Amino acid sequence: MSTKVKFLFFVISLLLFQCKNINGPTTKIKQPSRLDLIKESGVLKVVTDYNSTSYFIYKGQPMGYQYELLQNLADHMGVKLEVSANNNLKEKFDLLNDQQVDLIAVNLTVTKERRNTLEFTVPHTQTRQVLIQRKPESWKQLSEQSVTDELLANQLELARKKIHVQQNSVYAKRLRNLSDEIGDSISIVETEEGVEELIQQVAEGKIDYTVCDENVAMVNQTYYDNIDISLPVSFPQNLAWAVKKGDDELKDAIDVWLTNFKNTRKYAVIYNKYFKNKRTATLVESDYFANSSGTISPYDDIIKTYSTDIDWDWRLVASMVYQESRFNPNAKSWAGAFGLMQLMPVTANRFGVDSASPVQMQIRAGVMFIQWLDRLYEDITDPAERQKFVLASYNVGPGHVMDAMKLAEKYGKNPNVWTNNVDDFLLKKSIPKYYNDTIVKYGYCRGSETYNYVIEVVERFEHYKNLVN
Repeated sequence: MSTKVKFLFFVISLLLFQCKNINGPTTKIKQPSRLDLIKESGVLKVVTDYNSTSYFIYKGQPMGYQYELLQNLADHMGVKLEVSANNNLKEKFDLLNDQQVDLIAVNLTVTKERRNTLEFTVPHTQTRQVLIQRKPESWKQLSEQSVTDELLANQLELARKKIHVQQNSVYAKRLRNLSDEIGDSISIVETEEGVEELIQQVAEGKIDYTVCDENVAMVNQTYYDNIDISLPVSFPQNLAWAVKKGDDELKDAIDVWLTNFKNTRKYAVIYNKYFKNKRTATLVESDYFANSSGTISPYDDIIKTYSTDIDWDWRLVASMVYQESRFNPNAKSWAGAFGLMQLMPVTANRFGVDSASPVQMQIRAGVMFIQWLDRLYEDITDPAERQKFVLASYNVGPGHVMDAMKLAEKYGKNPNVWTNNVDDFLLKKSIPKYYNDTIVKYGYCRGSETYNYVIEVVERFEHYKNLVN
């Protein structure tokens, strides 16, 4: 090759290299992880079971083993917890895969097959699967040995028996494996009912057998004393939460928190409350165990009646009453507010009641006050948004709320939107720069109480919607 040709080749190569790099080196843009998206939105979306241990309403308050763990996790992450309830396993998996939730928080048995489609967290508990069977009719009059003689005593006796289990659960697979192990058939009926519904059916004689995790069985045995849970059908197994396959950063963050939290006294208190405290287990028998009774308080019928007058969901009004008085008709505040609705004497007098008035009349007066406040915010066309302004005004008075609306407008925020707009300036009304502003009429306000009031009433309302028709 001649020197001239070599030089020409060198020049062409140099030009190609420069063209290739004219825009600088290419860099791969990292896509935000699920954990990043949760932190950005400020919300952790979770689906769990509704039953007597995981998530339920008792005397107006959300409770449950899974719920309390999740609330502690959300607090640790610095985000809001958004809970949905669903007892259908397949639907829970679909919600996760469709990214409608970030986490499935139930007693998911960790299996090799499930690891193909899910990322499991570290176990939150360990348990084994047990058979739920019914004691003989006259078991209380029989000796302990006689009762034992009537029950299935080992796994071989499951041959040719019909056992109902929750659809898409690991219980059916375990029974199929057990059928192979004992060399005989087991009739397995998969149903849409939840675990606790099937236990109840065994206790009531509607079906003969079901299978569930031992810790849940122990809780249910405290209020169905005619069931036996002594026959194990599996070895000890890990129970964990699950995130979508590939959400490794979220899984790792939960693992670190859960590993540490399980070693705290707080975790021990939560676990013992729901799985070892017999008093907690009997809550399901109460008229105010809302999951089964549909009842939030003794005053539901009155609240329902008057809520229709203002076109509010009665469960929102119930959440408000709980926030005001914990459903205690004798409650009285240091400032003189009284009764279920915690009306101040001047407001109560305006609507024709006092502390001696019957509960029904006090609730009616409280709802009339809500209606009066609602009319002040007719320019806010979104009903759900307007309700937040009414809740805030009920707590702190409309004057402070309207001051916050003026401040929001002055500083470029939307005066007709509560969250991250008007609520922010209600909080700022404790700062001299803002409460001394010439557009502010009602001066200083400790807005944090009202800020939290609105959040807590609305969040409790969401729980009521999850669990109470």
